[in-house]
Amino acid sequence: MKKRIRQYIGLLSAVLAYYAVHEGAHLIYALSIGVFRQINFMGIGMQIGIYEERMSDIGLGIFCSVGVAATMITAYVLTLTSAQICKAKSKTFKACMYYITIAMLLLDPLYLSILCGFFGGGDMNGIALLLPKWLARSFFGVLLVINCVMFWKVVLLKYKEAFVEQ
Repeated sequence: MKKRIRQYIGLLSAVLAYYAVHEGAHLIYALSIGVFRQINFMGIGMQIGIYEERMSDIGLGIFCSVGVAATMITAYVLTLTSAQICKAKSKTFKACMYYITIAMLLLDPLYLSILCGFFGGGDMNGIALLLPKWLARSFFGVLLVINCVMFWKVVLLKYKEAFVEQ
């Protein structure tokens, strides 16, 4: 399979995995506390609709935080297991896992530290119910820097070696 096709498959798998993990965590939490309303499909994205009026501010803050927590846990598990993933024979599988790791490591910290100021609050609206927005954005900014370094020093190196070996 050509490199460009593997990259497209990897990018598509990253988008699907991100939504499955991030929105899946929102869905599980909403179902567990009885506030799930519907799944909203918007362009290429989706969002879990809830009955906000049935939730306290803390509950809404937790709802908005669980998606981020799920993607960060997934990112760190994928980073920690990248050496084992890179032993796989399939270049397509490795490409998918590479792009999924990037998405999990960087998307939420990037959005919640910088982009939410330009494109609307999203999860930041709920997280700001738990702590001041400036503190949350600062925290996610630091997390973004840490995750970028982790990507640069660990993930990129392991996957570069894995693709050179084949």
